[in-house]
Amino acid sequence: MKSEETTPPKMPPRWLVHGAWRVHRALYKLSGGRFLWATSNKRGWGALRLAMNGWDEGHPAWWLNLRAQPDAVVRLTGQEPRPVHAPSVEGPQRDRLWRRWAAVEPKLDGYASTRSTKTPVVVLEPRAQTEPESA
Repeated sequence: MKSEETTPPKMPPRWLVHGAWRVHRALYKLSGGRFLWATSNKRGWGALRLAMNGWDEGHPAWWLNLRAQPDAVVRLTGQEPRPVHAPSVEGPQRDRLWRRWAAVEPKLDGYASTRSTKTPVVVLEPRAQTEPESA
């Protein structure tokens, strides 16, 4: 029997999940992210704008892009763009970071159990900016 943490939460129909993400992206774009995310929420976690695939099978586009090209730029409101290197982590480090995030989002294991694709865990490491990044 699965524990409460790994029991898949009841998910709305896929068309609704995908529609909600489209609305979310539109609101983010219209507001510049001001009313959907703060730089740091009450838990002390920030948020980055990434395209999620609603826990569908397969990897989301953001991960496929980072896997192919792990150098990226993070843009935080009111700050200069920050060049980062974004490798995935495996083994004990992945397990530790996954548990840390699951403590913030108790349904994380349940969501992850709805698909067979292993969810990547990525660490954003600062890197020196060697050339101007395009906007």
